[in-house]
Amino acid sequence: MINVTNISLRYGDRKLFDDVNLKFTPGNCYGVIGANGAGKSTFLKILSGEIESNSGDIHIPNGIRVSVLKQDHYQYDNIEVLETVIMGNVRLYEIMKEKDAIYAKTDFTDEDGIKASELECEFAELNGWEAESEASSLLQGLGISTDLHVRKMEELSGAEKIKVLLAQALFGQPGVLILDEPTNHLDIKSINWLEEFLIGFEGTVIVVSHDRHFLNKVCTHMADVDFGKIRLYVGNYDFWYESSQLALQMMKDQNKKKEEKIKELQDFIARFSANASKSKQATSRKKLLEKINIDDIQPSTRRYPFVGFKPEREVGNDILIVDGLTKTINGEKLLDNVTFTMSKGDKIALVGNEMVYSTLFKILTGEMELDSGHYKWGVTITKAFLPKDNSEFFNDIDLSLVDWLRQFSEEKSESYIRGFLGRMLFSGDEALKQSKVLSGGERVRCMLSRMMLSNANFLILDQPTNHLDLESITALNNGLRDYKSNILFTSHDHQLIQTIANRIIEITPNGVIDKQMSYDEYLEIMNA
Repeated sequence: MINVTNISLRYGDRKLFDDVNLKFTPGNCYGVIGANGAGKSTFLKILSGEIESNSGDIHIPNGIRVSVLKQDHYQYDNIEVLETVIMGNVRLYEIMKEKDAIYAKTDFTDEDGIKASELECEFAELNGWEAESEASSLLQGLGISTDLHVRKMEELSGAEKIKVLLAQALFGQPGVLILDEPTNHLDIKSINWLEEFLIGFEGTVIVVSHDRHFLNKVCTHMADVDFGKIRLYVGNYDFWYESSQLALQMMKDQNKKKEEKIKELQDFIARFSANASKSKQATSRKKLLEKINIDDIQPSTRRYPFVGFKPEREVGNDILIVDGLTKTINGEKLLDNVTFTMSKGDKIALVGNEMVYSTLFKILTGEMELDSGHYKWGVTITKAFLPKDNSEFFNDIDLSLVDWLRQFSEEKSESYIRGFLGRMLFSGDEALKQSKVLSGGERVRCMLSRMMLSNANFLILDQPTNHLDLESITALNNGLRDYKSNILFTSHDHQLIQTIANRIIEITPNGVIDKQMSYDEYLEIMNA
C-alpha cells in the first residue's frame, strides 16, 4: 500500500495541489487524469521520489520495489537490449555485476567465497535464474524480436527503444508500477499485450495516459487532479466522465428536482455495473461501484472545447473512387495498386502503416502526384483535411488567432471569430495570441476550427488526436460521432476508431483488406 499524507506542491504563487491524502492498494490500477498543466506527471514524480513536495509524506512499506517508466530514450545507448531490461531491478543487476567481478578474480579468497555465497542466495531470492528468460518474454510480448535482444540500444529505432524501456519498468515483478504515457508509440498488438499484463498484475499500478480505451480496460480507479486536490473515484475513465457530466448537469439544472437527478445517476451506476466485463479489473470495479454514494461524485471543473461539423450540402451517390493507385517514395513502394470505393455514409478508418496513409491523403487532397492509377471525387463533394503535420499553417505566419482564423471564414467580423474561438477554449486575451507560439494541442484545435468553418461534407483526418488532451479528444470523438456525412481517417486512439468507423481498411504489402464492420470486430477476426 502507498499512503499519501498531506502532500502539497506550489511553484511560486501557483498551487498545483494542496493537502492531498490518498491510499493506493495492491491489485488496483489507478489512472491519473486532469487538465493539461494540472500536475499529473508531477504527481507521479513525487510518488517515485524524483522530486519532493513542499509538504507532506509518501509512505511505501519496506521491501516494496517501485518501478518507473523511464523517459530518457538515450540513457542506455551503449548497453545491450536484454541487459537494459534487467537493469529495471537495480538490486538484482548490482548482484549480477558483483558476482561476475568476484568470479573473475584470479586470487579468489575465502572471503570472496563467503561473499559470493551470500550473493547467490540473494540472487535466487530475486528470481535471478529466470531473469534473462523473463526479460526476453517481456520484449517479445511488446514486439521486440529475439534477434534484437543482443543489439546495443543505439541500434534500435525510437519506437523500439520505448518498448525496451517499458519492458524494463515491468521487469522483475515490482510491487508498484508508475507509468507515464506507456502506450505512446506502441502498435495495437503491443497495447493489447500491455493491457493483459496490467490486468493480471498483482501489485499497484499508477498510470497517466491519454488513451481512453486503455484507461477503460485496465483501471479500477481514477485519480482526478482537480479543484487543487486529487480525489479517487471508483471505475474507469468512461464511468468517471459520464458520472461527472451527470453531476454537473444536476448542479446546473435548477428546474428539476434534485431527487430526479439522483435517481438518474443511480440508474447510470447500476447500468454501468451490470455491463462490466468479466476481467479481473472489471469485476473489482463492479463490486466497488455498487457501494458508491451519490455524494462521492463531483462535477469536474474541466473545460471541453466544442467540436461540431455541419455539412453545407448533402453528398450525392458518387463519393470517391480509388483505382490502381501506386506511389513509390525514395525507392520504397508505399502504395501498390490500391483500389477501393467509398459509398454514402461510409466512415472509414485506415489502420496499419502511418506513412502509407499520410501519402494516400496527400494524393487524394492534391498535395502529391501519384505514379499510376487514378482517383475521382464525386461532383457534390467538398473536402476538409486535417494533416498530421500542420507546421506550414503556422510557422511562416505571424498573426493573432483572430486574424489567423479569419482567413478561413466567410464571416469576417471580430465578434463572430472571437465567439468561434471561445468555443474552442481561446477566450479573452487567448484569442490574441500569436499563431507562431501555439502549443501542439492548440494548433490542432485551430485546425479543427478551420475544418468546422468549411462546412465540408467529407472529412479527412490524419492522426487527429495527436497532441490533444483527454478533454479535447472526448470533444472530437463526440463531434465526429455526430457528423452525418463521410469520414476517412487514421488514429492511434482505439476508442475513436471503435465509436466512429463503420468500415475498416488496411493496406498491406499483400493487398487491401476491406471490412464493413467495427474496429473491435476487425481485430477479433484478424487475431483469430
